[in-house]
Amino acid sequence: MAKFVPFILRADSGQKIGVKIARMKCADAAQTEEEPLWQTSWMSEYIQSNSFEKYALKTADGELVALAAYEILENDVMVHITYIESQPQSNPTIVGQARKYHGIGRVLIAYGIKLSIDHACGGTVTFEAKVPELAEHYVQNYGASPLPSFGGAPRYELSGEAAMKVFVMYLK
Repeated sequence: MAKFVPFILRADSGQKIGVKIARMKCADAAQTEEEPLWQTSWMSEYIQSNSFEKYALKTADGELVALAAYEILENDVMVHITYIESQPQSNPTIVGQARKYHGIGRVLIAYGIKLSIDHACGGTVTFEAKVPELAEHYVQNYGASPLPSFGGAPRYELSGEAAMKVFVMYLK
């Protein structure tokens, strides 16, 4: 039987680093308000909403690498990836520093696909692209399809074969 085995890559060596994805704890959210500050406080009322399932991505030694919020939309048969954020040391939108880890977004999208499968949504996920470079990345590297957006950030869907290509990278 196949098992979901998440990993990220060290930016300096390309070495695979096994990670754990578990429910976000209050201490994880609080860490986003400590130095070095994250782009978003995960203590905000919006993110703390009970409508999201929130997860922390950590290395085996407990280093908090990223946080993700998912919305299970069983009536729409999909999981919406509400927000993903990397630690400041690995966040590609923070300029002027070398990244510590790569592959964070991909593994958290794959986890969204896993949640979608687990909730009988067939592996379909939706998400927004926060910047044009991400939009292009999602289409070129993941095979994401654009969805109609209504004045907000561009929306994308990852489903079918494209979603499975991302997901199977983490199966053993």
